Amino acid sequence: MSDIVRRIQPVSKDIGFIVRRLLPVMGTRSIGPFVFLDHMGSARFAAEGTAGDVRPHPHIGLATVTYLRQGEMMHRDSLGTEQRITPGDINLMVAGRGIVHSERVPADIRQAGQAIEGLQMWLALPQADEACEPAFHHYAASTLPTWQEGGASLQLLIGNAANHQSPVRTFAPTLYLSWQLAAGASLTLPAHVVERGLYLFDGSVQIGNETIQAGELIVLGEQASQISTSAGASGVLFGGAPLDGPRYLDWNFVASDRNRLQQARDDWANGRFAMVNGENEFIPLP
Repeated sequence: MSDIVRRIQPVSKDIGFIVRRLLPVMGTRSIGPFVFLDHMGSARFAAEGTAGDVRPHPHIGLATVTYLRQGEMMHRDSLGTEQRITPGDINLMVAGRGIVHSERVPADIRQAGQAIEGLQMWLALPQADEACEPAFHHYAASTLPTWQEGGASLQLLIGNAANHQSPVRTFAPTLYLSWQLAAGASLTLPAHVVERGLYLFDGSVQIGNETIQAGELIVLGEQASQISTSAGASGVLFGGAPLDGPRYLDWNFVASDRNRLQQARDDWANGRFAMVNGENEFIPLP
């Protein structure tokens, strides 16, 4: 069996800054519980204006996972949460039966012209938890395990690996690992998760006889056991147990029952979601 099941190239979209979407794509709707992956930035924003801000919008049936490589963002939600996220942190917002949030560029980051870059990912909640009470959890970078393996620097964002355990809440077996390889280094890939994806921020790596370039998302085969690099590289490894049934995506909503998607659309269109305190804007239903 091949080390690589599929190579996925990003689809770029300009929403005031460049976002590269990698999941979902036709033929690969999920990798473990992950059903959505956007690589945002890097981008700098004018000191005045709202470019880079994401106005309040709703979610159901999922948990959002925000991880920044550089820059900072301010999260606000309908639970009353106000949380600034900095590089290396994990913001986990559990939408459950429904939540609304905004993500905005802090004024001091704009004024400083500081670049912002990170990953926005969605975890489909297990069917038993799809309609759970919404919740928000923030995990500072200092609370997440970090370690060295030879020329590899690792930060465990979610799950367990190499006898380390992340404190981030999980609903199903999940792995999310940030890694950086020095020139000439290699990394043994955790093999305890059934489905695995590898995404490169920069550089290139070799898996067997194949070379993976920055910006590619790779669906790994069961036999993939190691990556190596000649000049250095960084990225993330993520995945977990397969979903407990099909999931349907519609705009910002995820559900195992299509009727829930239509209900969520109706609820948003008719103002039945709780809103974010202090926010007067919102993204209308497409």
